[in-house]
Amino acid sequence: MKRIYKILLLLLLLTYLFLQIGCGKDSQSQTKDDKKKDETVVPVEAAHVTRGDISAYFTGTATLEAEQETEVVAKVGGVVKKLYVEEGHFVKAGQILAKLDDEKLKVQLEQARANLMKLENDYRRSEEMMKKNLISTEEFQRTQFEYEHQKAAFELAQLDLDYTDIRAPIGGVIATRLIKVGNMVLVNQSTFKITSLNPLIAALHVPERQMDKLRPHLTAKLSVDAVNDAEFIGHIARISPVVDPTTGTVKVTIEVRDQSRQLKPGMFARINIIYDVHSNTVLVPKDAIMAEDKESSVFVVRDSVAYRQKIVTGYVNTTHVEVLDGILPGEIVVTTGKSSLKDSSKVELVSDESTKLSMNHENY
Repeated sequence: MKRIYKILLLLLLLTYLFLQIGCGKDSQSQTKDDKKKDETVVPVEAAHVTRGDISAYFTGTATLEAEQETEVVAKVGGVVKKLYVEEGHFVKAGQILAKLDDEKLKVQLEQARANLMKLENDYRRSEEMMKKNLISTEEFQRTQFEYEHQKAAFELAQLDLDYTDIRAPIGGVIATRLIKVGNMVLVNQSTFKITSLNPLIAALHVPERQMDKLRPHLTAKLSVDAVNDAEFIGHIARISPVVDPTTGTVKVTIEVRDQSRQLKPGMFARINIIYDVHSNTVLVPKDAIMAEDKESSVFVVRDSVAYRQKIVTGYVNTTHVEVLDGILPGEIVVTTGKSSLKDSSKVELVSDESTKLSMNHENY
């Protein structure tokens, strides 16, 4: 019995030893796997933290309108004899747009001229006779009145003849032609519509809480869908002194001059008004920023390891974010591949630009 007991005890010891060896191997294997996972290198793209200027914008949208727009009316009646412009033509203030038949007015002017010359002679003769006391003061004054009345009639006839030339009251483009050759035009009838394209204006309705940021003459940048990849520079021309009680907004008028004549009234414009500029500030690419729970952070790459770094941000534009605290110029931040990282992850800069950053990092 003692011998059987010894054999069983030996078998139990051997079984225990085998189990311990097996568990040790599994533990060692698992440790190696975890180590491999911890040493996984994540490919990322990165960019340098730089210094530069960044602007703060107020953004809005509005429809472009003409600052000056008018209808040209006929100052005398008559038949349209000739047209000098068409729709789309650019004209200057005072330029002749059309000509009315003037034959009758020419005759009336000559008749007024003849009457004026006759009464002028009567007036000169009466003046000489008055000096010699040959006529009464009353008779002289009557002759003088008739002369001056005829002089005014002559000038009016001359003015009516001049008005047969229909002229542009403002410079701009002929938006609409309302008459044709041979049409009978009446006094004060509309003949053309002129729209001035320089300047154009856009009305923004700005919430009153943001009015402290805006003031006249601030620069405004405009872009329109109809003109791709073009930016137009304008400014705040005026700000309404009253707040609209129904909307709680203030009307801000933007003025823009476009010498290229690409902008047209009615175009839909996106407007950015620059109200402040921070110069020589720390800038980080927008793609590098991670925002979570009202906190911002970036992954900073040092010696091929990405460290998560909290930052304090300032102004933001379309490509960069201003960093007020937490990072220095010259450091490298991850722009692509952030979602695969955790603090202290090993990384490899994969793009050509990222490789250059790694090589040139010591120059900062």
